[in-house]
Amino acid sequence: MQTPSSEILTRVRGFLQENFLYMRPDLELGADDRLMERGIVDSMGVLEMLNFIETEFGVRASDDEISEANLGSLRAIAQFVAEKQTAAAA
Repeated sequence: MQTPSSEILTRVRGFLQENFLYMRPDLELGADDRLMERGIVDSMGVLEMLNFIETEFGVRASDDEISEANLGSLRAIAQFVAEKQTAAAA
């Protein structure tokens, strides 16, 4: 089942706020903010995020897909998940 990009973005934002930003409730996280560059996630955080994406959206990233281009921002994650879901449905 394909999830709208806006819903993916909202759910990933909620996951990040709950798991990584709970100590920084005043931080405004923009859709294009670089997650690693801003110190929101580190390499372990990326693994947690991948687990969340797989569980929440049924999308598994191959090793070569684990990149800043696919997972570097909320918007990149939403696009990546939507594309993977579209490909799986085809």
